[in-house]
Amino acid sequence: MTQAMNSGDRRKRGVVLSAQGWQRLRAAEQQLSAQQNNGNPYTLDQLCAVTGLSANTLVKARRRQKPVDLTTLDTYFGAFDLGLTADDYLLPEDTQRLETSLTVQRGPLNGPLPLDSPFYLYRPGVEASATQEILTAGALVRLKAPRQFGKTSLLNLMLGHAQDYGLRLAVVSLQAIDRGCLGDLNQTLRWFCAVVARSLGLPNQLDQRWDGLFGGSYSCTDYFETYLLPASDQPLLLVIDDLDELFAYGEVATDFLGMLRAWYEQGRYGTDQNLWPQLRLVIAHSTEAWLPLSLHQSPFNVGFSIELPPFSLDQVQELALRYGLAPDDNDLLRLLDLVGGHPYLTQLSLFHLTQQQTLDTILEQAVAYDGIYSSHLRRQVEVLEAETDLSAAMVQVATSSEGVRLPPQLSFRLQGLGLVRFRQQLAVASCELYRQYFATLPEN
Repeated sequence: MTQAMNSGDRRKRGVVLSAQGWQRLRAAEQQLSAQQNNGNPYTLDQLCAVTGLSANTLVKARRRQKPVDLTTLDTYFGAFDLGLTADDYLLPEDTQRLETSLTVQRGPLNGPLPLDSPFYLYRPGVEASATQEILTAGALVRLKAPRQFGKTSLLNLMLGHAQDYGLRLAVVSLQAIDRGCLGDLNQTLRWFCAVVARSLGLPNQLDQRWDGLFGGSYSCTDYFETYLLPASDQPLLLVIDDLDELFAYGEVATDFLGMLRAWYEQGRYGTDQNLWPQLRLVIAHSTEAWLPLSLHQSPFNVGFSIELPPFSLDQVQELALRYGLAPDDNDLLRLLDLVGGHPYLTQLSLFHLTQQQTLDTILEQAVAYDGIYSSHLRRQVEVLEAETDLSAAMVQVATSSEGVRLPPQLSFRLQGLGLVRFRQQLAVASCELYRQYFATLPEN
């Protein structure tokens, strides 16, 4: 037996999984499902087969509301090669330890989720496919989703997986570049090369290796070909995040994206199969590129594409279970209608439901100045107000019962913010929360 199995009193009264124990268990489940179930989360029936426990017992243990026998937890943990420790469970009346254990839920979740978080939802096939693809020579992975949909969490998973396999890692966020640089291709590419070199722990050799006579794209490619890629025998995973920061700079974006497409072609079909196949590219963006790129110049029609959708009803139900909630189907549908499966807003809603707020109250106060969504809504307004046309377009969408046909650039920008979805090419509010809120704002 484990060190946890030494109290007959605990056996009689039962115990509840602690937050730490739940996180350890979920991480082990996810790791095993990635190895043995094609990356798909285990169904309840599959978990029964893996653990030898009944469905009722598993549901009770996972809900963390009613105590289960300590032997049950020991069996559950043992099925995933985990040893049960005293920190993995709580006595129901042990409120002090319960408060300590639940610090992970003391505030709404913000930013990327740790991959061992019980609130990270693995999407069927997405994580397994993404982590497998980056191990392919010359790979190009395109990751697209609105902000706060989980792109960064998935990127972190891919980076961790690549590191486990010995790949070199370089991450470049185009949000970090000065706006003044983005209007100049040469400055943008020099900055890009400098950031990659620093990520790899290599000295900056731009002054020695950059020849302006040949132009920025050629010099950047040469810098990779003669310096960054040959610096190690290990493959290089290069992640370019916030790629849409470039889209407003037409000529610079066209040349930069064309260069990435050329690198992909070199890795897949070039004559030097010892160098460019070592580069694996991941490009992440929120919006569609509205640039007039030719088919042979665009990186958006090659490689492996991943689009992160909103949460489905089943996923919201699973997440509610992880929060220790047991809403009925009608309440789940009401919540789904309000926030449209938006991952961040769903997490925020479920957290507040654990804080003694009712769903009726949340719905009634959804767009209130001091409601639970107020900070998020104000941030969205700040983004829209930076572009008058964008703000007016969103108000127009929110006040239309049929949907609105918008110019492509406005449509893609609003979609990238997660504010709209499309119904037969007409833009409609992506959820009831946004429809209600933006319908109350003036167009100008």
